[in-house]
Amino acid sequence: MRLGLALGYWGRGPDPRHVPLAQEAERLGYHSVWTAESWGSDVFTPLTWIAAQTSTIRLGTAVAQMAARSPTTTAMHALTLDHLSGGRVMLGLGLSGPQVVEGWYGRPFPKSPLTATREYVDVVRQVLRRQAPVELDGRFHSHPYRGPDGTGLGKALKPITHPLRAELPVLLGAEGPKNIAQTTRIADGWLPLYWSPNRPEVYETSLAEAPEGFLVAPMAQVRVCDDVAEGLLPVKTMLGFYIGGMGHAARNFHADLMARMGYEEQARRIQRLFLEGRREEAVLAVPDAFADEISLVGPRERIAERLESWRKGPVTDLLALAPDRESLRVLAELNA
Repeated sequence: MRLGLALGYWGRGPDPRHVPLAQEAERLGYHSVWTAESWGSDVFTPLTWIAAQTSTIRLGTAVAQMAARSPTTTAMHALTLDHLSGGRVMLGLGLSGPQVVEGWYGRPFPKSPLTATREYVDVVRQVLRRQAPVELDGRFHSHPYRGPDGTGLGKALKPITHPLRAELPVLLGAEGPKNIAQTTRIADGWLPLYWSPNRPEVYETSLAEAPEGFLVAPMAQVRVCDDVAEGLLPVKTMLGFYIGGMGHAARNFHADLMARMGYEEQARRIQRLFLEGRREEAVLAVPDAFADEISLVGPRERIAERLESWRKGPVTDLLALAPDRESLRVLAELNA
């Protein structure tokens, strides 16, 4: 099982720890470093900054939001950074949800998310392979554009720049069972939001047809500390925000995922409290058991014991949301 460092997206401003942490992860032998975006910092610029100050560690987007860019724009970002970094990019894509897509990006959330995702990946692949001009008679991503409000003058094109790697890895941040199953057919890997090594049955059917070499790269908060309950508080804070606030009351993919993992009653309670403005109560309502099984928190010996269960399943890459150098170092030593 390889290790990655997940840095997420910025909060109020850039985090001065990110580049030093990425450099430390590279020194410790981590395979990859990953950035993210929501409705603030973008995913590619911080990754480019990190690329300029590292030399071997792979550079991943977890995730680049599909609504933020046309598929050809995303492919341009990826092929450009891949050249500048010497072939280190891993392109992670995600659909996000209706609240963000319509509220922030100002465009409709696709009524057929599976089709929209499939078309998006198809176009990205065509750009990166550069075998012919990009053409797709799609429902969401037609190339050239053939809509009724177009001029009809669009021309199929292929990139001027020759991509460094035609088979640059594409991973998808999928949550629903059908979306995950499709991911095994159209992508090189999957980026689970929550992964519990104790509940393999949750994803077993969706992953049944995953091909040889398919990447499974979940994120997990990692923190070496003496007090487990205290160490879980950042995990619970994150869960409270995602389950309570990252989606509409009627459609929240994160809450639905928690429900499928055996915590339906608790997920709906967290949602209700958060949407009522009782955010602190929402965080405290997150079960310690759930926060604990999707993270690696506690003394070194406890993390070492729990790490074994992560190794036994299909996980190929553990992406550590680690807040400090000590946690990064301990994880690297335990996984050696």
